[in-house]
Amino acid sequence: MSKPPRVLAFDVFGTVVDWHSSITKEVTRFCPSVDANAFALAWRDGYQPAMQRVASGELGWTLIDDLHLMILRDVLKQFKVSTLTESEVVDLNKAWRRLAPWEDTLEGMQRLREKFMLCSLSNGNIGLLANMAKNAKLPWDCILSAEIFRHYKPHPQTYLGVARIFDVQPDDILMVAAHQDDLAGARACGLQTAYIQRPMEFGPTRFKDVSDNGLNTYHATNLIALADMLDA
Repeated sequence: MSKPPRVLAFDVFGTVVDWHSSITKEVTRFCPSVDANAFALAWRDGYQPAMQRVASGELGWTLIDDLHLMILRDVLKQFKVSTLTESEVVDLNKAWRRLAPWEDTLEGMQRLREKFMLCSLSNGNIGLLANMAKNAKLPWDCILSAEIFRHYKPHPQTYLGVARIFDVQPDDILMVAAHQDDLAGARACGLQTAYIQRPMEFGPTRFKDVSDNGLNTYHATNLIALADMLDA
């Protein structure tokens, strides 16, 4: 039996907010002639390779807002969109600050917050996360970002940095995420882990395996179910 956690650290994109539906709606608004689903997936597909360029040293430290914009410019070329003004491109890029929460998110987080300290632990930069929290009414106790540690997850300094900031042991932290690679990085640093099933993270056309791999401390269908498991 694992000891009760003291801090819950959340991945955000896909775990707390529904990026695919949100981005698809924004793409439809700005670029009504393109396949918004395909555009959203292409934009997100550029995310990991862009962060890897930072991790490898090919790029210096770069905020996610700026990586998103770099990827967006490539995707606009890929989809042959040339009608947007520069201000419209910048506004579309800020769609990542306007992502909507999953239906269970606010209730689940409010319940968990009654019992635990809640913080984000996202690769998103602080400005992006703060704007998102304001827009989506996310009840964080603290916004933490890879920007603080100048390393993107799954670098150990991101997970261990949470323990340092809150002055707790790594196993006092429960990392909550819908991505097994994120949770594997957290476990390697001694954190407890909770997998949240988000089968529709990538929309209706891309299958996501949300089965239990048996490696996490908790495996929950959503954040309300996690609150039930933690007696919150």
